[in-house]
Amino acid sequence: MNLLQHALIEKAGHDNGFEHVLPSSPEGWLALGSARHPAQVSVQVQEGGFRAVLARSQPGLREELARSFSEFVGGETISGPSFLLPSQAALAGWLRRTAALAQALPNQAMVAFDGQVKSALAELEPAAAMSTEVQRMVRQRVGQQAFRQAMLDYWGGACAVTGVALPQALRASHAKAWALCATDAERLDVYNGFLLCANLDALFDTGLATFDDDGVLHLAPVVTGPALAALGLAPGLRLRWMDQRHRPYLAFHRAQCGWWLS
Repeated sequence: MNLLQHALIEKAGHDNGFEHVLPSSPEGWLALGSARHPAQVSVQVQEGGFRAVLARSQPGLREELARSFSEFVGGETISGPSFLLPSQAALAGWLRRTAALAQALPNQAMVAFDGQVKSALAELEPAAAMSTEVQRMVRQRVGQQAFRQAMLDYWGGACAVTGVALPQALRASHAKAWALCATDAERLDVYNGFLLCANLDALFDTGLATFDDDGVLHLAPVVTGPALAALGLAPGLRLRWMDQRHRPYLAFHRAQCGWWLS
């Protein structure tokens, strides 16, 4: 790897979620990491492009990347599958997706949650900050913001069903509602919900829509005919992908609206 190639990889990393070059880089590779998430990657130059591998990650990251970049999966390495990326743009996309997933996957939203809550409480008057109700409201507000960011990261900023990539029109929908979760880890679990367009979010949140274990959208009988057309929905819609870790939360959601789903 020459100096120009080294600089190109380093810049791609810096611009796409891996701002640090690690001193432990293997010969012929460049190892990259970040202070914002636990993932580390190694990249080398290949004829016609780049080879990239995960050097360190959290559970689920390799599988999610293999799904997102199935056309680029190369041979196995000691660290798992390698990815053969044909251009600098492809490398940048892979790094950006890796960093986003590393910040979203369980339970990265929890990592900074308590610190964010303490910071938010520190901005309040001491008397208010001591109130149990105020603390509950602050935890909920901070947690819902963290959950939304995790949903945006995990789903690539696009609706989990339609692929619409307009953040203002997207909502972070819990499958198991915030108030019904037993722990903050459950509330902030990236698999406990979906990033949905506002119309789908409204249906999902009220139990008029749900998904089966294959990710197929099911609608209550009242959502038919003119209402279906007006909402821009059509038969056969499904999640863009489905992980097995979504299924327990969806089973809970279906139980809540079991009066209509057979």
